[in-house]
Amino acid sequence: MTSKDMPHGSDAPGSDAPGSGSGSDADAPDASGPGTDAGPPGPQEDPSADVPTAGPTARSRAADATARASDELKGRSKRLLGSLSARSRGEGWEKPTGELAKYRSGWRAAMRFVLQRVIFRAVVNSAVTPQVKVHRRVKSIRGPFVLVANHTSHVDGPLLAISLPWAQGRFLCTGAATDYWFDHWHRRLFVRLMLNAFPIDRGGSRKHSGTSRKLLRSGVPILVFPEGGRQTTGRMADFKPGAAALAIGVGVPVVPAAIIGGYEAMPKGRTWPQGRPPVAVVFGEPMISDEDESAVAFSERIRTRVTDLYDEHHDEILGQAAGDEEETA
Repeated sequence: MTSKDMPHGSDAPGSDAPGSGSGSDADAPDASGPGTDAGPPGPQEDPSADVPTAGPTARSRAADATARASDELKGRSKRLLGSLSARSRGEGWEKPTGELAKYRSGWRAAMRFVLQRVIFRAVVNSAVTPQVKVHRRVKSIRGPFVLVANHTSHVDGPLLAISLPWAQGRFLCTGAATDYWFDHWHRRLFVRLMLNAFPIDRGGSRKHSGTSRKLLRSGVPILVFPEGGRQTTGRMADFKPGAAALAIGVGVPVVPAAIIGGYEAMPKGRTWPQGRPPVAVVFGEPMISDEDESAVAFSERIRTRVTDLYDEHHDEILGQAAGDEEETA
């Protein structure tokens, strides 16, 4: 498979600062003050009529301050996105220790390269007709990020892993259910070697709580499917805000990705694709949360970007006929 051409920003997020249009000079009273050409004030006029001139001055200063704050907020995302390629960003993270150290293991990464990019890629190429599109900003990312994608089938994780440029995907890891993937040694060995997987608790256990945050702080990028499960109808479900909250909390970008054709190739219930159907992975420009943006709002913006990536490339990947059939259904 080849690489794409995020926010990882998805669109580089820009934001208009709240109140950027307030405090304008148009709302300020006339600074000349009353009676400037009428001679001495009459008995009913305020002898300190020149005092209100301080009001417009204060308002003018407030307007200037608001404009400066607005400009700073608008430029914040551009500065952050510009820094994603800095070498210092890739090195300025905690050194993982203990159990976390294996997620940045060089020999494990080398083994994963063979498993993912040689063996599994050959299997994928024999089963589907793959395509990959990677936004140029994704290739410049240094340091950890959260990869967010729609979830169409069991092969989504490995498919995304082999589609990322190796420089960004070398240590990519994803969560896997402890009660299924980690309860037998052969499953545990498979997901750890193939996906650099870490355990996720289900059923109320908190044993592995906080692992994803620790991994990000150790410089390890993670893959999250915010729909919470595989699609059952081919339509994208709402995104849970956990991935957005992680990105905001640790201060890392989000790389949005859309998997196109995965559901059509292997819908829930089918064990293997038939007839080498087209499947594509599209990585969008990295995304950064806006100043004071909530996890829910950021998550919705990420979902919109993934949806846009899907819609923009759907007909190109699956053909106009497939699009017409979907509209008719």
